[in-house]
Amino acid sequence: MTTTIAAASAASLPSSALSLDKLPSHQWATVLDLLRPTGAEDRELVLRLTEIGFVPGEAVRIVASGAPGREPLAVRLGHTTFALRRYEAAFIRVTPGAEHHG
Repeated sequence: MTTTIAAASAASLPSSALSLDKLPSHQWATVLDLLRPTGAEDRELVLRLTEIGFVPGEAVRIVASGAPGREPLAVRLGHTTFALRRYEAAFIRVTPGAEHHG
């Protein structure tokens, strides 16, 4: 499946920004934005991610990952842990470090 993805404000993202699936385990990060896919199925996925709380300013970290291939990812968001596929986590842009977590 080929998907076209556009970041709303890629030029304004910090140079330290990366997708959540690339964040090292156990490192806190802050959600910057979610990518805006052009495909309907992926737009629904991004909407679900937003609805469960992956919104700008939220602290996140990867607390565990499966083997092999580091999938799925156990992602801590607030006081809840979610299992995300790497494909899903790739839509979430973060910057390492978080002011509020725990």
